[in-house]
Amino acid sequence: MLPRIIVTFFSLFLVFVGKPVLANESASAEKEIAQLAGADYWRLVKNGEEGYTTSQSPEHGVLINASGQLWREVRNKWVTPIGGYVILGAFASLLAFYLWAGQIKLSKERTGNKVLRWTPFERALHWYTASLFLILALSGLLLMYGKYIMKPVVPYGVWDFVIAVSKVSHNYLGPLFVIGLVAMLIKWMKNNFFNKVDLEWFKQGGGILPNGKHPQADFCNGGEKIWFWLLATAGGTVCVTGLIMDFPIFNQTRELMMVVNILHGISSLGLIAASLGHIYIGTVGTEGALEGMKTGYVDETWAKQHHNIWFERVKKQEGESQQ
Repeated sequence: MLPRIIVTFFSLFLVFVGKPVLANESASAEKEIAQLAGADYWRLVKNGEEGYTTSQSPEHGVLINASGQLWREVRNKWVTPIGGYVILGAFASLLAFYLWAGQIKLSKERTGNKVLRWTPFERALHWYTASLFLILALSGLLLMYGKYIMKPVVPYGVWDFVIAVSKVSHNYLGPLFVIGLVAMLIKWMKNNFFNKVDLEWFKQGGGILPNGKHPQADFCNGGEKIWFWLLATAGGTVCVTGLIMDFPIFNQTRELMMVVNILHGISSLGLIAASLGHIYIGTVGTEGALEGMKTGYVDETWAKQHHNIWFERVKKQEGESQQ
C-alpha cells in the first residue's frame, strides 16, 4: 500500500513540475517559428513579390511596389533637372542668337501684293492646337517645377489653387490637344517629306544667318519639316502616354504607368524646348512670318525670299487659271 502511494505522489510531482517546462519549450518554439515566418513574409513584401488575394485586378496581390522608388529617383534626379536645363538652354541660345543676328528682315521692299498662304480652316486649326499646347506646356511645367520655384514664394492658398487648376486643365485639355495634333499631321503631311532642296537649305543655314543668303524652299522649308516630324514623333509620344495616364481604366499595371510617366515627361520637355525655336522664328525672328498666320496672306516679297518654289508654283497656277 505504502509503495503505491509513494509512486502516485511522485508521478503527480513530475506532472506538475514538468508541465511548465514543456509549456515554455512549446511557446518558445512557436515564437521562433512565428519570427522566422514574419521575416520571410516581410522580405517577400519588401521585394515586391505577389501574394494571394481574391481580387482579380492586376497587382492587387502586391503590397509594396519595389520599382516605385526607382521611378521616383529617375524622375526627380534625372528627368526633372535635365529637362529644366534643356529648356533654359534653348531659351538662352535663342536670346543670344537674337542679340547677335537680330530679326531676319525682308531683303527687298514689300510689293503690297498679297499671296494666300493659309486658309481660314488651316489658321483655325493651327491656333486651336497651338493654344492648347501652350496651356498644357505651362500647366505641365507648373506640375513638375512649381514646388521648386513657386511654392516657396507665394501663399499656400495661391499655390494650392494654381496647382489644382493646372492638374484639372492638364487632364481635361489633353485629349482635345490630341484631336488638333492628329488633324494637323494629316492635313500637312504631304508637304513635309524631305528632298534635295532641303539638304541645300540646311547647307546654307536655312536663311536665318545674317549673310544675305536665302536658300530655295517649297511650301515648307527644312526647319519647318523638322518641327513637323518632331510633332509627329515626340508629340505622338506625348499624346499616347498622356491618354494612358488620363484613362487608367484598362487594367494598366503600376510598372506600365511609371514607364509611361517617364516617357511623357521626356518627350514633353523636349517638345517644349523645340517649340521655343518654332515660336521664335514665327514671331520676332523673321519679319512677316506672323502676319501670314494672323491674316492668311503674305507679301510677295516674303514669299519669294523664304518659299520661292512654292511662290512660283502659285503664280503659275494663277496664270493658268486666267487663260
